[in-house]
Amino acid sequence: MAQNENVPEWHGTVLDSEQPKKPIKIGIATGIGALLWLGPYLGVNGVLLPAKVQQIIPNEKAQVVALLASAAMIAATLANIIIGGFSDITRSRFGRRTPWIIAGSVGSLLTLLWFNMVTTVPMMVVAWCSYQVCLNAIVAPLLAFLQDQVAPKNRGTISSIYAFGYVIGQYGGQVVGAQFLSHVGTGIVVMAFLTLLSGPIAAIIVREPSSLGMPKKHFTAGMVVQNFVFPLHQAKDFYLALFGKLLINTATTAIMGYQLYILSDYIQLNTGGQQKYISIINMMLMVTAIIMSITAGPVSDWMKSRKIPVFIAAFLVAVGVAFPMLSNNPWTMVVYGLLAGLGMGIFFAVDQALNLEVLPNPQTAAKDLGILNLANTGSQIIGPIVAAAIVTASHGSYFGIFPVCAGLALVGGIMILFVNEHRDVKVQEENAK
Repeated sequence: MAQNENVPEWHGTVLDSEQPKKPIKIGIATGIGALLWLGPYLGVNGVLLPAKVQQIIPNEKAQVVALLASAAMIAATLANIIIGGFSDITRSRFGRRTPWIIAGSVGSLLTLLWFNMVTTVPMMVVAWCSYQVCLNAIVAPLLAFLQDQVAPKNRGTISSIYAFGYVIGQYGGQVVGAQFLSHVGTGIVVMAFLTLLSGPIAAIIVREPSSLGMPKKHFTAGMVVQNFVFPLHQAKDFYLALFGKLLINTATTAIMGYQLYILSDYIQLNTGGQQKYISIINMMLMVTAIIMSITAGPVSDWMKSRKIPVFIAAFLVAVGVAFPMLSNNPWTMVVYGLLAGLGMGIFFAVDQALNLEVLPNPQTAAKDLGILNLANTGSQIIGPIVAAAIVTASHGSYFGIFPVCAGLALVGGIMILFVNEHRDVKVQEENAK
């Protein structure tokens, strides 16, 4: 049967020969989208959630934050795989990704407003997990725009543009969140409505083509394994990148997730001092990371390497994280912000380019990018768990967080060094056909 002439011919990816000009709008769309989901998420997760928990159950705050993180990790992992998998096979006139990022934006608004209203720990867990599911309906499909619509030769540049928005969200979210420490509920509402903008703005800029021309997928055992299971073939580099980046990110998020408690219990600052130094530290992280995200991408292209910059980034993070071991004076946290910001700026500049290079199969890009993104979102969840375990084991002391996280960053960097970044591009092109 002939294909309906009103249905556009299907192209799942773009080859170098098909894209002479850099698709800057894809970088802008994904950068703004990342800013508007990540910034609000971290503003809540890193500042407002711990503050809300402290209001409700102050004597067990570290344990409750860890409980929320553990439950959210399970929800986020399942959501990344399942929603990413369905995104890869979605046929609609709006494309594969757009319906999911719109639905995720609306769902994130509603579930975060729900989380704001609950006052018991069990309901906080349920609402927070529901929010994780909706948030990851934005994350995995949004990242897949880079695979779908950016040719391999242009991915370094577009990844840097994406990183610019990601970095602002990564650190600016907590700066904004800190301004609402005296009005936690209001801050959560503001973050919820900012998240609502993420998917629609990205979708309007991208204007994703119809996916109605994509061949229909039939649910067979092989199809389920390919589209809804962790990759099993040609995946060594995939898993090295996943776990290496997970360790690097965990090193920073363990500090960020407990930043409020570190400043209050370890640095021993009052509420005013906490608000002041959260703003200073995160502004330092953001400014240095922005500078490096702009410069590190072109340098990485010139070096023709992703893994060397990532290892340098991991080393800078390790040194920065270890600095507060020297003293509980506030200046050590400022130095941490400077060095970790430099490191994470380099990391973010090449992160998505590295992700795209290790994908086992472009046909399952959203699912696999969603799994790789667990190194980012998953670390936001694992970090507080690691920190809580250290604090509990040391009877309330926060000192042990610093040497452990420095070690995690170094091990993660070493794992990235084992990635084969000269894989044959023809393998991905053949899989994309």
